[in-house]
Amino acid sequence: MKTSSPSTYREAAVAGIESAQLQKSLQGLQNRFGKGAMELWAGMADQEMRDRVKESRMKTFEHLDIVLAELAKNVRARGGQVHFAVTAQDAVNYTLAVAKKNEVKRVVKGKSMTSMEVDIDPALEQEGIEVVETDLGEYIIQLAGDRPSHIIAPCIHLNRNQIGRLFTDKLGIDFTEDPPTLTMAARKALREKLLTADMGLTGCNLACAETGMISLVSNEGNIRMATTMPRVVVALMGMERVVATMAEHRETLQLLTRGAALQKLSTYVSFLGGPAAKDDPDGPQEFHLVIIDNGRSRILADPEFREVLACIRCGACLNICPVYGKIGGHAYNSPYCGPIGAVVTPLLDGINKHADLCKGETLCGACKDICPVKNDLPRMLSALRHKLAYGSDRWQTRQHSP
Repeated sequence: MKTSSPSTYREAAVAGIESAQLQKSLQGLQNRFGKGAMELWAGMADQEMRDRVKESRMKTFEHLDIVLAELAKNVRARGGQVHFAVTAQDAVNYTLAVAKKNEVKRVVKGKSMTSMEVDIDPALEQEGIEVVETDLGEYIIQLAGDRPSHIIAPCIHLNRNQIGRLFTDKLGIDFTEDPPTLTMAARKALREKLLTADMGLTGCNLACAETGMISLVSNEGNIRMATTMPRVVVALMGMERVVATMAEHRETLQLLTRGAALQKLSTYVSFLGGPAAKDDPDGPQEFHLVIIDNGRSRILADPEFREVLACIRCGACLNICPVYGKIGGHAYNSPYCGPIGAVVTPLLDGINKHADLCKGETLCGACKDICPVKNDLPRMLSALRHKLAYGSDRWQTRQHSP
């Protein structure tokens, strides 16, 4: 997992607390989306939906090998190719092989935390392949040479003055702080990249075994273009991101968009699972689905932590967490920040290595209350602390002293 920050958790936390811009942005985010999500859950007509989705997620994990085999079978039946990657390096190697075979010179990306987890960008760039983020927030982060600080709002730590100066420097436009003007400048630059890209690289919000398709949600339309215009598309998917049936997919997707942005449905929901059919007006010539383990099997095998795999990556827990609301995302030094990052990052990348994360959370329970699937993150944070206090052979964890 990419954890390249030179600063420690405490240093980055202090920097976040001392940033007036970050404090203002985080307060606005939590006041709107944190409170909004809690009100939304309280007012839902179907009060059993969250429990129903959680139950279906956990049931899927009991037969995950069978469900993933069904997904792979149905993707292949649609003409797609499926690769099971045991490690991050396996996923990188496969993606590089696809790019080299197709003589790819430019890759356009849809927003993907999994791609950051396996650290695919440097590997592509070392082969002389240009990598372009097409999500507006991620594009801003890429231009700035920065790191995302929120799962859904990656550049929340930057204000429009900083973004305006960045665009003047990188895109050569006259300085402006006007958001629509800045958006149009980014759109123009990205449209040129999308029109000439050889490969699209995306993540996967959900995969449906029954249909053999993955779904991607967005509000900008960039993912739709990144998956239909290039001649090759590669989707990177954590192996837990699968549901068994389309009925389960529908309800899980509804919770995802509500938890992420208080939306009944995102502006775009894209489904893909194979190359373009003969009569399709657009779509790739090749579609590759890379299903990634990279430590997830270990989590799946442990009943104490299996629940964390039910996370649907909406980012709602960040929008209510009092710790994240002060220190921001950079202190977590991981693609996954906030309460969910404080659990999943140590499990994927080393409990001792990321000891500060679980010890830095308050265990107040707000993350459990707001979670669309009611994941008990406080319980799992406590379990991680126990392993740091007493050690764990199963997790190769030694006793930790601050």
